[in-house]
Amino acid sequence: MGDEVRTRQADAETGSSLRDRVIQRIRDMIAEGEIRPGERLLEAEIVRAFSVSRSPARQALVALQKEGLVEALPGRGYRVCGRRENGVETAFAALAPVDMSAPRQWERMYEEVEQELFIRTLFASVRVSEQRLAEHFGVSRTVTRDLLARMHGVGLVGKDNAGHWIAEKMTPDRIRHLYELRCILEPLALREAGPLVPRALLDEMRARIFATRAENPISSAKFDEVETDLHFTILGFGPNKEIMRALKRTHLLFGPTRYLFDPVLGIPMDLIGAALDEHLEIVDLMLEERSDLAAQVLEAHLKNAVERWLRRFEITAAAQPFALPSYLQPLSE
Repeated sequence: MGDEVRTRQADAETGSSLRDRVIQRIRDMIAEGEIRPGERLLEAEIVRAFSVSRSPARQALVALQKEGLVEALPGRGYRVCGRRENGVETAFAALAPVDMSAPRQWERMYEEVEQELFIRTLFASVRVSEQRLAEHFGVSRTVTRDLLARMHGVGLVGKDNAGHWIAEKMTPDRIRHLYELRCILEPLALREAGPLVPRALLDEMRARIFATRAENPISSAKFDEVETDLHFTILGFGPNKEIMRALKRTHLLFGPTRYLFDPVLGIPMDLIGAALDEHLEIVDLMLEERSDLAAQVLEAHLKNAVERWLRRFEITAAAQPFALPSYLQPLSE
């Protein structure tokens, strides 16, 4: 009984953030194919797997239903939406145990380190010292390895031949190459996902674009939500999960949009407005069930996005490199 009380207290303290972590975890598992369309999700299983109480588990399932990712089965839990394989609809989703009762230490560091790396790599390649990173944040080396492993997963850092963590310089060619990959894969994924995306979810996304467009100035968080809607949530409805895995290496391109007011990473608001207009056109075409044309507009959107991204190099060309934090060291060109 004491454990149950402590769990409820922890849930109350973390509030909606705990629910949001559960939602995001299930979203990611659906997008990456770990949970397949047709598989069933039970509130009790979420409680067990994620070490949360029933309240955030129930709230997460209701939110995912509103997003169109799952549908309610009266008295039998929820079922993941999308094109189902034979026999899958009777299966229960396998949820690997993850303790979500409190933010993991690497999560509390991620935003600060990510922003530093995006800024520094516009000027030069840098080496990341695990030991100094641990000392800077007062955490163990295990925590810093967790953090760097996550960043490695999206292509922000890698290892050199000596096993050191490095973040490579962002060059115009590298940005163009990553966008070339997106131009090949994302329109294909959109064509396949189009018929599977619930109309109610598209309506919500459309409303979110208008709400974001009306902000002055547009907030980084709201714009990041709109980016996630199109490039993660919608594409995640497609049956080919290998496409989403291949695109994961391009996700570092989204990072700077989370820092629109950073003097180095930000870009003019009129360009952000243009990007939102392109998002709206794509969502409207999907609501009209014209996925092929929406895919063509998405390809044009990505080609425009290359030039928007490259504007950051105009800013850095006139700027002086900043002093590096203790955990970063410059690499010779």
